[in-house]
Amino acid sequence: MTMLLILLAVVILVGGVVVVRRRQRRPRVVLPPTREAMPEVLVTEVAPIPTLLETAETVAAPATLESRLGASRGIFDRVRSLGSGSLSEADLEVVEEVLLRSDVGLATTTALLDELRANGAPDGVASAIRAALNASFVSDRAVVTTADEGRIPVWLFVGVNGVGKTTTIGKLAARATGSGQKVVLAAGDTFRAAAADQLELWAERSGADIVRAAEGADPGSVIHDALGRAQARGADLVLADTAGRRANSTNLLDELAKIRRVADRVPGQVVETLMVLDATTGQNALSQAKEFLAAAAVTGIVLTKLDGTARGGIVVAIERELQIPVKFVGIGETIDDLIDFDPSAFVDSLLS
Repeated sequence: MTMLLILLAVVILVGGVVVVRRRQRRPRVVLPPTREAMPEVLVTEVAPIPTLLETAETVAAPATLESRLGASRGIFDRVRSLGSGSLSEADLEVVEEVLLRSDVGLATTTALLDELRANGAPDGVASAIRAALNASFVSDRAVVTTADEGRIPVWLFVGVNGVGKTTTIGKLAARATGSGQKVVLAAGDTFRAAAADQLELWAERSGADIVRAAEGADPGSVIHDALGRAQARGADLVLADTAGRRANSTNLLDELAKIRRVADRVPGQVVETLMVLDATTGQNALSQAKEFLAAAAVTGIVLTKLDGTARGGIVVAIERELQIPVKFVGIGETIDDLIDFDPSAFVDSLLS
């Protein structure tokens, strides 16, 4: 009995020592340092809210193609460094890679490479490419602003969602009203939520009139009513929006053709059908344009978002393959950043 008590006491004593040691081995908890008091003033300067409207800064320094085509100019850096005379296969491979990466298109690239192989580049590779690109552009890119006597000129805008179609209409409306014209906007995109609201905001900014209807209304009736208002108020121009439909939907393209017929009835006359394309989509923009041509009888292209990451060669591919002129390009977000397209200035901005 005594031995059992002694043994039990030893076990208890040893267990207590182990617990104490385990407690001693626990890591010490380090409290984080006390935070300093927050300053009373967090913001010392408030940045101005960006605006789409004209400012003194944009008036003093208008946007230029060369200043906005950073990505495209970067692609052409390699050909600007090539020399003149006959070219090696390595040089031709550089030219081919640059042209294809810039979205110039396979047809233009192949034609230019054949010419360089046959004739070399006596005035330099950049000069040869400049001549080839300039030869790819359509010669006539005049914008029609007048209609037959007694009729109102209509510009019809087509294109898929997200390309900047409604914004383009707003900027062109501001340009027209700024030159003294009376403009009526027709909110024919009745399928996209808030499309009419967006166009109405542009009407307020530009001083244009607008005709709109409830969401889901017949687009043709909106165009018809806009023509009636334009006639009653002596307007000079009607800018008509349409739904940003998918190009591969036959029924919707048929509807677009019907809208065009409505817009072309007296008192209206469709003098321009402008397809808006997003330059950042590259060759996909060219595919979209091909789908719209038959249904909409496109007379011109508006290429948006040409600044930033866009590869400007898509302009060449569109004009060479479709024989439709690019009439306006977007090189920024302000009103002044939608400019008339000048092919010579465009090519010079890439290769100068």
